[in-house]
Amino acid sequence: MSEIEKVVILDTSAFIAGFDPFSIQNEQYSVPMVEKELFSDSLSWTRFNAAVENKKLRITEPTADFIQKVREASKTVGDISFLSEADLQVLALALEVKNRGETPLIVTDDYSIQNVANQIGVEFSPLMTFGIRFRLHWIRYCPACYRKYPADYKFKKCKICGTKLKRKPLKKTSIKKEKELKQI
Repeated sequence: MSEIEKVVILDTSAFIAGFDPFSIQNEQYSVPMVEKELFSDSLSWTRFNAAVENKKLRITEPTADFIQKVREASKTVGDISFLSEADLQVLALALEVKNRGETPLIVTDDYSIQNVANQIGVEFSPLMTFGIRFRLHWIRYCPACYRKYPADYKFKKCKICGTKLKRKPLKKTSIKKEKELKQI
């Protein structure tokens, strides 16, 4: 499928980075929560609203089924605690677009969105960053007593010593190798 046929899904970071929806011909979507994450009367908010008013950008809320699938995928890789509601909706909308036979492309600089997008088989394109090179599976840990917790552990502090938890990759998969294997 060529670039012109891809359906572009825009995250909040795309607008903050200066993405102009009028610069491409592709069909473009975003979710209602993205507007709420933009500062009102900012250039990114103005760009977002101009695109909506001129019918260049469609605002669509994904169904609950796809939001649940994205939640599961983000738990699998350990990014659930690092995704906002808008992030989950962007990913769910991309998965929904993919499910109806189109090719979604999420425009985002958010590494957690990129990580989960890779997990669910959705392409992404960063604007201001290089993007991720590995799909990471995260684990949370206490830097003081070294106790390990699952990536979706609800609390921010260690239940043993009270130190603020950190996260680190448990496993990483090369995105480049993954793409090469799919082409074989």
